[in-house]
Amino acid sequence: MANRIQAVNAYGPKVKKGKRAEIDDLVAFIARSTGLNESGVRQVLLELRDTVLFFNLRGQPVKLEGLGTYAPKVSLDGTIGVGHRADMALKNGLNQPGAFKGEIENNANVGKTSDELVALWNEEHPDDPVA
Repeated sequence: MANRIQAVNAYGPKVKKGKRAEIDDLVAFIARSTGLNESGVRQVLLELRDTVLFFNLRGQPVKLEGLGTYAPKVSLDGTIGVGHRADMALKNGLNQPGAFKGEIENNANVGKTSDELVALWNEEHPDDPVA
């Protein structure tokens, strides 16, 4: 028997991810947009990373206006990690009408409830219904 999570994952809407933008892509884009040279942009980005690490190592969250907050966290086994909470400006920018140019898989299912997605699963998988 299938489970609810399996059905929602199969039929729920999701962003089809394109090629990941790497540091070289970011550096070139920022350099073109600002007129700064690429080596300077790369140095600033690496310094920003090191600065976030510096403060997080001391237990201090770092807020980057327009990007979000990076905060240290600890797991049950004691592993230290970093959590990221996206800034509302970033979230709102993604949700401006007509702004998103990517592709959404299962776009027809946007707005459907998890119960409706389970019903789709059960209809298409009568031999493996959600329990």
